[in-house]
Amino acid sequence: MSRRVVVTGLGAVTPIGIGVEAFWQGILEGKTGFAPISRFDATGYKCRLAAEVKDFQPEQYMDRKTARRMELFSQFAVAAAGEAIADARLVMEEEDPYRVGCSIGSGVGSLQAMERECGRLAEKGPSRVGPLFVPLMISNMAAGNVSIQYGLKGKSLNVATACATGTHSIGEAFRAIQYGDADVMVAGGAEGAISPIGIAGFSSLTALSDSTDPERCSIPFDKDRSGFVMGEGAGVVILEELEHAKGRGAHIYAELLGYGTSSDAYHITSPEEDGSGAARAMQNALEDGGVKPEALTYINAHGTSTHHNDLFETRAIKLAFGAHAAHLKINSTKSMVGHLLGAAGAVECITCVKELEEGYLHRTVGLRETEGEMDLNYCMESYREEVPYALSNSLGFGGHNACILLGRM
Repeated sequence: MSRRVVVTGLGAVTPIGIGVEAFWQGILEGKTGFAPISRFDATGYKCRLAAEVKDFQPEQYMDRKTARRMELFSQFAVAAAGEAIADARLVMEEEDPYRVGCSIGSGVGSLQAMERECGRLAEKGPSRVGPLFVPLMISNMAAGNVSIQYGLKGKSLNVATACATGTHSIGEAFRAIQYGDADVMVAGGAEGAISPIGIAGFSSLTALSDSTDPERCSIPFDKDRSGFVMGEGAGVVILEELEHAKGRGAHIYAELLGYGTSSDAYHITSPEEDGSGAARAMQNALEDGGVKPEALTYINAHGTSTHHNDLFETRAIKLAFGAHAAHLKINSTKSMVGHLLGAAGAVECITCVKELEEGYLHRTVGLRETEGEMDLNYCMESYREEVPYALSNSLGFGGHNACILLGRM
């Protein structure tokens, strides 16, 4: 019999606040993190807005020498993990370190390191490429650096499934605990891809919003949506076997009940048009958690603000839930923080945990009017409402679908 898994710690670095308290206050206020790009001169780019993390000082979370040996996505991961571990009051000296693992993914790793070192290669030759280029750039270094920083010697994973990375990372950590590979997992996602090649690449793909209005750029499910807004940051949760958590007197936020996955096997960027792949992932998560579809009342949608995603995800929800879809409340956290790519699902998991804890469902900020088939309740307003479960969706380029089901304790 598989073991029960609970959430005992939260950590977040986001465009609307660093730390879970600041992030959640931003959620309650309907705050958005969209502004003109400041990391580089975006003149001439189709997209000139992003959701950047403000006032992040890595030296507050690690020593300066350590920080210099990490790219931004790893720094975000270490900061969020540190907060989550402290929040869980997890004392590593009191744990078997080989029973505490790490599952923190990144969708792309460091594009900044690639840009910097490719420039050196082109301008000065191969001998001038930095010796730390590879360990700075590769996406597994979020998990690697977190494990090193906090002494986590158990299972260490880096899941890279594009925009589904954070949710897959948490789901795989859930499985590791369920089946006895670990007692505690530090899990989530991290991303820092607001760079010239990142913005140019996603713009060329026509995935990014070309809006210059911060209030009308990331507007999931709105008829005027034109693409997503690139965000950055990290979300990390502490997952723990229930009896282990009880044994050390940990505060339990919520229970992770189910994990569902599927592949569209359809297209490298577009979700399957009828939504059948995402629908199966949702159904799998509910079945895994032993929850009937009609018992679910809330979904935190992938909700990217692209034409295809929002339409096809709506179709997926209708396919998975039938007539009950009309009774669901559906929102998108990306309406406030943008799309954090590999970190998106992790930050949205934290959102779900807080919503369950506080009986509050946030509105989809900026949503004014839907269209056509998009006729569900996408939370144009917030709700003070206790819900028993939260289902969080993540859908990644390549057809990767991942869903996690959380329940109140």
